[in-house]
Amino acid sequence: MEPGDPLAILQDSLRGAPIIWKGEYPYFIHPISDGIPRMDPDVLRATRDLIVSMVDWSEIDLIVSVEAMGLPLLASVGEASGKPTVVIRKRSYGMEGEVKVDVSTGYSKSTIYVNDIKPGERILIVDDVISTGGTLEPILEAIEGIGAKLQDIIIAIEKGDGRERLSREKPEWPIRTLARIEIVDGKVEIIE
Repeated sequence: MEPGDPLAILQDSLRGAPIIWKGEYPYFIHPISDGIPRMDPDVLRATRDLIVSMVDWSEIDLIVSVEAMGLPLLASVGEASGKPTVVIRKRSYGMEGEVKVDVSTGYSKSTIYVNDIKPGERILIVDDVISTGGTLEPILEAIEGIGAKLQDIIIAIEKGDGRERLSREKPEWPIRTLARIEIVDGKVEIIE
């Protein structure tokens, strides 16, 4: 890969990511996934450009992500593509058709709320990280339950077996990732 290659920029930014432990769970800290350490604009631009180049935009009606760390990607991809965006929120607004979704990650459980996704809409999901798939799976089920079509699903960083598990269990879900990582001896390693 040559310098300036968006994938190389994203991968290089991941290699030095700090690790903290939440119980038995190794948690890497990266500006795409956590908003800290500070984000080099080249990393956000590279991640956005990778996503934008992967999508058939004629097949997308709406881009969707989950607060909070999906928001930088959602905003930059929405602006670059000219497509409308909607945020799955962590609080209820009580809007007509709001769908409550319980999610669990490798280290927490929460409830989120889906609004303003309509039956028949072709959805692109963008998000920061997939690890266990515990957040993504119930969101995708809820969006399908609304009657929208999961046209494309692109997650910036893959850690763990969540994508592989979901791809086995739900092969109709088009989940793709930009960079795969593993925590090895307390450091982030890129899996090619």
